[in-house]
Formats: sequence, structure tokens, C-alpha cells
Amino acid sequence: MPELQLSSENYINRELSWIEFNRRVLAEAQNPRNPLLERLKFLAIFSNNLDEFYMVRIASYHNKLQANITRTRPDGLTPVQVLTEAKERLRQLLQLHRDLLVQVLAELAQESVHVIRVAALPANQQAILKQYYQREIFPVLTPFAVDHARPFPFISNLSLNLAVWLERNNDDSHHAEFARIKVPNDVIPRLIHVEQVVKRYGNGLANELDPNTVTFIWLEDLIASHLDTLFPGMNVIEAAPFRVTRNADIDFEHELDDSDNDYDMAILIENSLKDRRFGRVVRLSVQDDISDRILSRLVKELDVDAERDVYRVEGALGTSALFSIYGTVQRPDLRDQPHVPHVPSPISQSVNIFDVIAQRDMVVHHPYDSFSPVEDFFRTAATDPNVLAIKATLYRVGKNSPIVQALMDARANDKQVAVLVELKARFDEENNLEWARAMEEQGVHVTYGVQELPVKTHSKIALVVRKEKDGVRRYVHLGTGNYNASTARLYTDIGLFTDDEAIADDASHLFNRLTGYAPETTYHRLLVAPEYLHSGLIGLIDNEIQAAKEGRPARLIFKMNQIEEDDVILKLYEASQAGVQIDLIVRGLCCLRPNVPGYSENIRVMSVVGRFLEHSRIYYFENAPEDQRLYCGSADLMRRNLLNRVETVFPIIDPINQKRIQRILFTSLLDNDGAWELMRDGSYQKRVPQGETINSQQIFTQSSYGITSDKLRHMMDAKP
Repeated sequence: MPELQLSSENYINRELSWIEFNRRVLAEAQNPRNPLLERLKFLAIFSNNLDEFYMVRIASYHNKLQANITRTRPDGLTPVQVLTEAKERLRQLLQLHRDLLVQVLAELAQESVHVIRVAALPANQQAILKQYYQREIFPVLTPFAVDHARPFPFISNLSLNLAVWLERNNDDSHHAEFARIKVPNDVIPRLIHVEQVVKRYGNGLANELDPNTVTFIWLEDLIASHLDTLFPGMNVIEAAPFRVTRNADIDFEHELDDSDNDYDMAILIENSLKDRRFGRVVRLSVQDDISDRILSRLVKELDVDAERDVYRVEGALGTSALFSIYGTVQRPDLRDQPHVPHVPSPISQSVNIFDVIAQRDMVVHHPYDSFSPVEDFFRTAATDPNVLAIKATLYRVGKNSPIVQALMDARANDKQVAVLVELKARFDEENNLEWARAMEEQGVHVTYGVQELPVKTHSKIALVVRKEKDGVRRYVHLGTGNYNASTARLYTDIGLFTDDEAIADDASHLFNRLTGYAPETTYHRLLVAPEYLHSGLIGLIDNEIQAAKEGRPARLIFKMNQIEEDDVILKLYEASQAGVQIDLIVRGLCCLRPNVPGYSENIRVMSVVGRFLEHSRIYYFENAPEDQRLYCGSADLMRRNLLNRVETVFPIIDPINQKRIQRILFTSLLDNDGAWELMRDGSYQKRVPQGETINSQQIFTQSSYGITSDKLRHMMDAKP
């Protein structure tokens, strides 16, 4: 056996692995079996993912270059090599994205859904759009001239702009002037619904519209068509849209000096959000037909590397705006069939959710099972006269959160309410800060973290303390996903409701750790990061290694978003060497390389991409004690999750619930329709059904836990 160590031979660069994930997202837009609006949605998701990738991950490599950091991870790639390879792969993907966008828009046009240029509209509609421009767009626009007295203006992150070259009328010297216009798509829809505008400004013309036709034009195209209104006395020579992506990689965990205990987390977050606006430009996106003159000016003014940071794109920039078409066009025939989540019968038949939990632990599988039991857990706790206290962690709650409202209602009903709000949840900081202050105003006890643990609290846990006939009983909800009603309709997650005394006791100790001073807290049932989760998982893997060495069947099945942590990868390689069969279901990036001789012959890695975002984390250990065989939780196998965050991974103890979670795992493993296999070279191959087609997400919409136990019995050891 080779000595276990990580190298480029057995370790995949995380950035390049993530790009392969976004390639799989793009494949959903390419899949002709998906309805047209769903394909358009995946094109928008691809663009949105790419924006965040540049703001955070590519930005981190810019930071390394700035700091002259040249050391490498086990993959052996330097920061320059990563940026170079990432750009080449993304250049290919962006071209595929554009080709697919042209194709999907052409097919939508056949369905009377059009995205066209202003010049392609009939003359009478162009006249109406001009009225709309003059009344609602022109007053918002502010042209910024750039000359010796007026410096190049600040270009905000992800903003869309027009760069304009102009000449003065009757100026024989042909001296050109430069100006910038910000496209106000933050206050005016980026994609303008033409029929709506015609109905508002067209008078009788509205009656002539085809009710089955929907037409959109790009806001920047409408502005470019009327630039003369912004520059009277000037001739517009040329105009070109451009878009910048800035470094938004705020690493709160390392913002603080260890010796500085005198800081206010809320103020730190507010100041950091302001700083994010001014991060360095890490990507300049322009259209492929931009003139050399405009591009050279932008490269100079924005201080970017022309080779590394400039991306030429065919057509519109920033196409995450396509989400608005998906939301506007009401064509059920162009969408997936609506999914109605299932409400578990014990809850639907009960008046009080705590009575149900007292009878038996209950697991739910979102979005196939409704999120309403989670909301009901909080709402009932807020109004139940027997509830004494509620404690919860909140990471991403979204807008108009019914759970936050329930917590404030509980305080209004004189219950003790303590909430840890994670202000450092990336890109949700502002929303979380607003909710935290709203709850504080209602008298809720709000904390922002643990001083001696300056890390994010990513744990998803709620505790309700209730007075009952036989004394005080504690009810706990633990989940793999956020307390967010909106994402619960789109993300696959596992939730557990329990009154298990040991888990409830651990939950109480965890909250005391989060809100008070308890650095030596220990737990009986829960695996809690950053102190115990990493070592706990390693120990459970060691059990499988020992079983395999003793000649017993040994198996690990892990389902997660991503895997990158070095020690866990090495331990999985050790398990593979010992003969443990390992199946990894990894939605996103995977740094582990399967099928490497001497390292990972017994490891299979697959990824499921489909209608719903796979988000649940499940860990199965075949040879663990019965009450430790299955865990779910908030943590991926990433260094940040295992060692630099507060995470909670919880056991599934009830035998019925264990079987349900196993059904979920095996149904996912058997997927041969929406699943991809990771190859040794880091690429992914789509699985092709050899017999019965199995699409796990479609199966879950019919049965929340997947293929029935009877049918699974003869498939459990089958390899898809």
C-alpha cells in the first residue's frame, strides 16, 4: 500500500471542481426533456452561481496574488495557474451558455415568448416605449462625463453600465469625449415587459395586442436607443455595455484581533458591508463586439488585467436577470408540473404538534414533505400557554419570515425567547441584521455568536421548553437546512422533531454554550463543531476500517453538498484501502479523486442535479452501534464546517426513521436519470439507464422517502 498523502494524483482543486458542478447545472438547461421555462431558469442559475464564484472564490485568489502568496494546496496548482485554468474552462462554458440561450430563446419565440431588440419592435410600439423611456427612465439616469475636472466614477459591484464615446456637434477636430451611464436595473426592471408598457401608455393600441404573446426588451438597449436625449449638442459615436464583479470575500472569522475583546459585532458587520462595495474588480464583462478604444479605456480606469480579468460575451451581460421572465410568464405548459408538498399524517390529524412529537420522533424530507410542520412548531410554541421558553439559531431566514414573526409573538406572549442570529451569513448579513434589531425591539434576547469562538454559527436547531403534567419536557427540532420558508420549497433537506431526553439535554448545553460562558461543554448524542464533530466522524470511519480488517462487511454512505477537508479525505482513502465500500453523493465540489489505484478503488462519487437543489447532509456507518448508524446535520465535509464553524450533526435513533433515511440514501444511489459519476480525471459522466429509469427526485415527489423497502430489498447491493 502506498503511504497515505495528498497530491495532485489524488486531490482535485476545489475551484476547478466547482466549475464542473456549474457545468452540470448548465446541462439541465441543455436537457430537452426539461420544459422551456425551466431550462431558462437553469441558465439564470448558472449566471447567478458564476457571479458569486467570482465575488468569493476567484476573489480569494486575487487576494493571494496581492499578498504574494505562492504556496499551493495538495493539488499543486499556484494561484496564477488556478486563475488561468479557471478562465479557460469558464470561457468554454460561457460560450456553451450563450449558444444554449440563443437556442432556448428561439424555442420560446415559437411559443410566443420573445426577447428582442428595440429596433425589432413595430414602429407604433417603439413610439410607446419612447414615451415610457421619457417618463420613467430618463428622470432616473445620470450621465457622468470623464475629463480633467471629472474623474472616472466609481463602478459598483454587479452594476450594468454603458460606456459612451461622443463628439461635439460641428467640431472639426473630431475630439472624442467619454461618459458613463449606470443602467438603473436596481429600480427599473432589467427586462421590460412590452405588453405591460403598451397597456399603460398605448391607449387603443392595447386592444390590438395578441393576448398569447409576451415580449421583453433589455433595459440597456432601450437606453442606448435614446442616448441623444442625455447629450444634447453631442453626437454619439459608439456605446457599449459593461459589467464589473468586485471582490466581496469578507472573511469575518479572521477580521478580529485575538486580543481585541472590545468590539460590537453589529457595527463590524455594517462596516464590512460598506467595505464590500469597494472591493477590487476581479472580472470585467463586455460584449464581444466592443471596440478596442472603449475596452482599453475601461481596462485602464478599472485597473484590471486585460488577459486575466476581461471576459468577452455574446449578447446581454448578467443574464441572471432571466429569472424575471420565469416569474412573469404564466405558462404552466412551459414549466414543471406543480409539486404539492405532503403533510405527514400524524401532524395533519393532530391539534397540537407537541402531542405528535411526544408519541414518536418524526423526520421530514423537504420539499417533498411540507415545511409547514416547522412553522407550526414555532407558531404553536409562541401561543401555547404551557410553553415556557424558546431558543433557536437563525442563519438564513429570508424576507417576511413567519418563524421570526412567531419568535416575536412568543415574546409578546411573555415567553422567554433567546435567539442566536448569524450576522456573518454571506450575502444575507443585511437582512439578518434587520431581523435581529426587529427582534431586539420586541424584547427577544438576541446574541450574535460566541466570543471565544469567533466563527459562524451554521447549526440549525430550535428548543422549546414546555410545562406538562409530569413536569417540564423539552422538544427539539434539528435540520440540515435553514429556517427559511422560501428555500424550503426548493432545497432538499432533512428535519427531525424529537423529545429524546439526551438530545434535548445536549440542545440545552449547546444553547448555554452559545449564549453564555461554557467552554468545557460536552455532549452525549450530538456531534458539535468545532470541538467534537471532526474527531467524531473520524472515529466512526475508524470503526468501519476495523470491521473491514476483521473480515466483516463494511460500508459508508455520505450525502453532502461538498467535500474538501484533508484529514477526512485521507481517512476515506485509508478506509478504501482496508476494503470499506464507500459511496459519496456530493452535489457540488469534490476534492477527493475516486478510482485511484492504491487509494480509492472502493470509492464511488456521484452527483444528483435536478429540479430541486440537493442540500441534505446524511452520514451512514454500517458497523456503528444502532443509535449511531445514521446522522444528519448542517455540516459538509469542508474544513470550514468541521473546524471553523458551530455545526450540529444529530443521530436518527428511531428504527422506523432510520429505515426512511436509508430509503432516501439508496434511492439517491440508484438514480440513473439525474445523476452523474465523478471520473478519476475530475470530469463527470452522466449516468444512462440500462434498464428501469430511476429519477430520485421524481420518486420523492410521489413518496417522500423514496423507493419502498420491499422493492429496495433486492436492489440494496446493486451497483447502478
